[in-house]
Amino acid sequence: MNQQPTEEQLLQIAEQLSHPSGDDGIKTADQMHFSNIGMTRSTIAALALVADDIVLELGHGNGKHIAEISNKTERITYHGLEISELMSAEAKKNNCNENVSFTLYDGEKIPFDSNYFHKILTVNTLYFWKNPIQLLNEIYRVLKPGGKFCLTIAQKDFMEKLPFTKFIFELYDIAKVEKLIQASHFKNMEFKEHIEQLAYKDGQSIERAYAVISLKK
Repeated sequence: MNQQPTEEQLLQIAEQLSHPSGDDGIKTADQMHFSNIGMTRSTIAALALVADDIVLELGHGNGKHIAEISNKTERITYHGLEISELMSAEAKKNNCNENVSFTLYDGEKIPFDSNYFHKILTVNTLYFWKNPIQLLNEIYRVLKPGGKFCLTIAQKDFMEKLPFTKFIFELYDIAKVEKLIQASHFKNMEFKEHIEQLAYKDGQSIERAYAVISLKK
């Protein structure tokens, strides 16, 4: 019989998901890449990348998906931001493209000039933002006029079934995200809901509902 994780173990899982570190962090990042790739691909598709786009991603993890962005069309320039030193280092190992770069940041202030990026994305990071309205406004600041930001989250109904999300995570549904956005410099939001069968390596599967939220400056 499988033993249920303790509260301390669940807290450790939540901490690793929010800020991967150490040997467990590398394993967690591989699991996140495996489980999030469908959400990431939907987000990349929603960005509608075109030649010469300058792209920013917040919370890129181990970066094993980044080639799917940089190879989407011609002359894509990609910048990745991470709060995790380990993930920044792993992403550098996994990407040798001269048009790809990585920077550590504090999760609040984006270290780029205003009106710099054509496209910005983030997948499964909103739950951990300390000051979400402030960070939304930072994203707005660095986005070029007419630029697009895609924010992707798993729906609250799904997330609250996971035992570790009672720690650290702030869960969101579409209505709660819309309130956040209305309090920010962004004003108009579109979203597309998705359902996917999430397969685990042990052969089990679960249905996950998620949303790709698109914002323009």
